[in-house]
Amino acid sequence: MSTTLVRALVVLAPTLILLAGSVALYGGRKTVPSLMQLVGAGCLVLVVLTHICEALNLLPFMRWGAEGSLGHYIDLSSAVLGITLFPVGYFLYALAKSST
Repeated sequence: MSTTLVRALVVLAPTLILLAGSVALYGGRKTVPSLMQLVGAGCLVLVVLTHICEALNLLPFMRWGAEGSLGHYIDLSSAVLGITLFPVGYFLYALAKSST
């Protein structure tokens, strides 16, 4: 088993917990910050799934891990969106909750 696969499987559980919490939050309160958290958590799960696909050599035409490939840009854009949207959505949600 490759280290990439082990790392991706270890990180899969926390990201799925983030996604489940975001789904529950968005289900209860349909606000823009909760939607931002949901999309951000979904993007983080997508990053983990791309690393699993890379480790298992699934969908080889995507050329996972190769610079300039479609798989690389899916991974990169998902990581940037996830790392940006989830904390910003959380911050805005906490800010709106503390002001009410």
